Amino acid sequence: MSIKKLFLGLLLGVSITGIAQNKTKEVLFTVNDKPYYTDEFARVYKKNLDLVKDESQKDLNQYLELFVGYKLKVNKAYKLGLQNNTQYQTELKSYRTQLAKNYFNDTKITQALMEEGYNRLQKEVRASHILIMVDENATPEDTLKAYKKIEEVSKKALAGEDFGALATQYSEDPSAKENKGDLGYFSAFRMVYPFENAAFTTSKGKVSKIIRTRFGYHILKVEDVRPNRGEVTVAHIMILNPKPEDQDQEKAKNTINDIYTKIQQGEKFEDLAKQFSEDKSSSSKGGVLNRFGSGQLSSEEFESAAFALAAPKDISKPFQSQFGWHIIKLIEKHPIKTMDEMKNELESKIGKDDRSKKIVASLNEKLRKKYTYKKDVKQYGLLSKLVTDDFYESKWKVPANVDDYKSAVLTINAKKIDGKTFLEFVDKQQKGGMKVKPVSKLTDLLFEKFIDEQLTAYYDENLENEFPEFANVMEEYRDGLLLFDLMEKEIWERSKTDTIGLKSFYEDHKMEHMWKKRVDATIISSTKMDEIKKALSLLKKKMEPQDIKAKLNVNNVVNVMTNSGTFEEGNDALPKGITYQVGISDIFKEGEYYFVTKVDKVLPDGVKTFDECKGKVVNDYQQYLEQRWVDDLKKEFTVTIDKDAFEHIKKQLNP
Repeated sequence: MSIKKLFLGLLLGVSITGIAQNKTKEVLFTVNDKPYYTDEFARVYKKNLDLVKDESQKDLNQYLELFVGYKLKVNKAYKLGLQNNTQYQTELKSYRTQLAKNYFNDTKITQALMEEGYNRLQKEVRASHILIMVDENATPEDTLKAYKKIEEVSKKALAGEDFGALATQYSEDPSAKENKGDLGYFSAFRMVYPFENAAFTTSKGKVSKIIRTRFGYHILKVEDVRPNRGEVTVAHIMILNPKPEDQDQEKAKNTINDIYTKIQQGEKFEDLAKQFSEDKSSSSKGGVLNRFGSGQLSSEEFESAAFALAAPKDISKPFQSQFGWHIIKLIEKHPIKTMDEMKNELESKIGKDDRSKKIVASLNEKLRKKYTYKKDVKQYGLLSKLVTDDFYESKWKVPANVDDYKSAVLTINAKKIDGKTFLEFVDKQQKGGMKVKPVSKLTDLLFEKFIDEQLTAYYDENLENEFPEFANVMEEYRDGLLLFDLMEKEIWERSKTDTIGLKSFYEDHKMEHMWKKRVDATIISSTKMDEIKKALSLLKKKMEPQDIKAKLNVNNVVNVMTNSGTFEEGNDALPKGITYQVGISDIFKEGEYYFVTKVDKVLPDGVKTFDECKGKVVNDYQQYLEQRWVDDLKKEFTVTIDKDAFEHIKKQLNP
């Protein structure tokens, strides 16, 4: 974790839902006439109450001093223009985007989609399908033609004709000629959402209603439904199938059988995979493949053999797939996680899936009800005439006189959106390949999309106005980023580079950095009296601590532990029974442990050298510089505190 993230984490150490709102709002103090209110003071005080370790910081008078100092630093940052730094603006924008995502999500719909997806993940469906292709932006004529064709096939399937034969004859899925439309087993999030819906809502052995996806029209037949087998990680050894022209058609089979015999004789699977496997993408890794679930490989035989293995290290007998001969070793089975464990994964899948359209549609509907918006019919009439059939070939261009269309075509509350913005929107939509005709109807559809986009943008722009908790977090993060940059510039870097000032500070405060009594010693401990006796004997023979450990800790049994170094009085590593005298102690017991110590040197108490306490001195120096700096800021800015307002908020916080 970076220092900046840690700093901001401490500053903003509470979720946005956890920030208490205070109904009372009075001006608590001003900095150069800029007001700061009691509600913010109360909110920040409550947020940090459990985080501070210094009891003095819980005192409201003391906390007001800290809060005023904080705001003085922020004002100084703005005065220096740190808010104009490009990196600062980029980081702040990125944070706002992340935070705003919480406000664009429909919690109920998202939760329902997560539950639906998770429940479907418990099963695997095997289905066959027939596809009549038609582009999702096709003309009404082409769409109707495709629908009539799938309707005709659907009637045949519902009448009981062989579904595989119908797929071979009519399906426009290129693979149908080989697989008769059979898609194998799959679970949720593997197919486009409308297709998945049909697969999971059609009974086993039945043919679905006609469905439309971005590929065209489908019907599907559910062949089987079974519990989800989860995922597996396996390693395999593969010998490629012989080519038709190979003279020895049995060579691959004989080779895989020889390898299997070697495995049975105790040779390592991984070594044999590296030496013999003809799957070069996995052989160097001992044959290990990426984990997979049902329907993710193009070989049903391979999947069946992999999932048939029961326990890690189980090895299959040789078998043949359309690719070659294999032996599989099970590395690990991965059962389906709980819904709580999959929460983030499910949210991510929903965001990338057609399911997300439900969330977008819900937001669009909500915003159309939330805000007052109006289309300027006259201006729209002028603009719509500018969109031509060139759009269908992505050749349409924004008119050269686009600046003439700055009159508002859409008004949201008091915000006016000009015609130029709409024309630029139309230009970008050409990449979507919309084919709706005539062009007038296309333009109407585009304007509806434009309304939704502008409503969403307006909502985003006004999050701070509509959600106080969002505004509060953004304000704290904004100030926190500025404060970090300012502190780094004014305090932290200076404390590191100002060696003369630092040494001088040490000389003025060195009596605050004292050593207690210390010893250079070796401490030996054991839970066994006979072992500590042996250690004492060896210690008296001047054997080194590491040699004592090596002699007494045998057969993977740790009988004694040793600890050597310089220890200060009060150190937890020092047994309470230690004597501060040079020499070897007798055995003594504390709790469950027996100890013996060897003191080589006793060091008296005294002042620590600069190097011995440099870290603490730097920290104290930073605090000293910061306090002097705050004192200077109080002279640079005019701070006026409203004592009556402070007394009011004190009574609320400490009733």
